[in-house]
Amino acid sequence: MADELRARIRSGVLRSGERMPTQAQLADEFGVERGAVRQALRILQSEQLLTNVSKGSPATVASDLARALTGPQAPPLPTTVGLAPRIATAFAAEHVEIDAVCLTSISLTLAIGEPLRQIHAGRLKPAKVDVRVLLPSRDIDLAFPVPVGGRGDDWVHERWLAMRNAQGQVLQHNLLALRATHGIDVHVTFRALPFTPPVKLYLLNGSEALFAYYTLTRREAEIDHEQREMYDARGTQSMLFSFRQGPGLRDTTFVEQSHLWFNALWETISSELVLTSS
Repeated sequence: MADELRARIRSGVLRSGERMPTQAQLADEFGVERGAVRQALRILQSEQLLTNVSKGSPATVASDLARALTGPQAPPLPTTVGLAPRIATAFAAEHVEIDAVCLTSISLTLAIGEPLRQIHAGRLKPAKVDVRVLLPSRDIDLAFPVPVGGRGDDWVHERWLAMRNAQGQVLQHNLLALRATHGIDVHVTFRALPFTPPVKLYLLNGSEALFAYYTLTRREAEIDHEQREMYDARGTQSMLFSFRQGPGLRDTTFVEQSHLWFNALWETISSELVLTSS
């Protein structure tokens, strides 16, 4: 119940400052006792998404949702949910700096859609945008995705490479278009890693690090009308953990060390990456 109500708040179905349905209405909708309703509401209150949770009047959606959704107390969320609001916040800066290490850039491409819409609507206008992305080289044997049973068939690699290139090209095109449409100084650079990253990392404006594990699963894919199995990681569903520079020494150190790690890879063993299959 907490997950469903949280999703309604994040998607805007339940808006900031709006009163929630009564506990009786929620109990009827979800088919549970009111005690379970109160427990779900208290979970959302602990995440600062709700206020006025009591046995009496209905709870209220928090008036400062932006802080609740992206603040230091926000819980880990799947990448598809958690990355976009943080990217949008990063684009409010005069100089936007985004560094990413990932298997493909699909999550980043999707997340940047929201700030692009806000720029086109005139609500955001950074002066400069610098994006650096580290992706696996096309020339290596990937640790994943791989076919179940061995590497004798390269169909999985070809699918991954097509996705890596297509998403990178979309990301690059959408960002560089801001030069012509809004006069923003944009630079997008890709470099190739000689290994498969077991985690994904996003560094935002030098002050925040977003980290997630790639967790492998066995799944089927249809190739030439035939169901085939592979080991793969759905990175868009990976739980995203946020670390920010600030009073906390642990978070600040994590952000600093993440930047050192990224820059070391960028400046040493990474190589030029061209977003084509040849």
